[in-house]
Amino acid sequence: MQKITALLIFVFMAACGSKQKKEPQMLLADLITKETVKVDDINLPVYDFDGIEPLFHMEDNKTYVINFWATWCQPCVEELPYFEKLHMEQKDNNVEVVLVSLDMPKMWKSRLVPFLKKNNLRSKVIILDDPKQNTWIPKVDKEWSGGIPATIIYNKNKRTFYEQSFTYEELNSSLYTFIKN
Repeated sequence: MQKITALLIFVFMAACGSKQKKEPQMLLADLITKETVKVDDINLPVYDFDGIEPLFHMEDNKTYVINFWATWCQPCVEELPYFEKLHMEQKDNNVEVVLVSLDMPKMWKSRLVPFLKKNNLRSKVIILDDPKQNTWIPKVDKEWSGGIPATIIYNKNKRTFYEQSFTYEELNSSLYTFIKN
């Protein structure tokens, strides 16, 4: 009986000692905003790059599709329906679509919010307001020239940066390489 008790105590202590403490996972809601643009029922969080930088390094079980765009960028506007379709199709499959608006502050209420309402976007939209582009652009991707549209697709196993416009088929195919396993 003493041997069994000693064995149980040893197994219990070994099991307790092998458990690693898990760091709490950061959520999109945990990012630090500079302000929020509120118009009617639309609330758009505004960040500087330091506030959203953790978004580019999440290590949870999601695949992130982060698109940089602006209402004044015609190729950006043309591809937004594809990101929206992807969001609607993949939102229950651990895929998070985040649309990062680079519109200028004077355009937020006069152009961005009306655009979002008119197009009924359901993807997460945030505003990046940081004039130090030469500092934060290479932090997003060292090869990024700063042109938009630009997109990052990543998960904890893989990361790819695209400085291009997408068709829906190209976007869906690119995402598939991340979620096929």
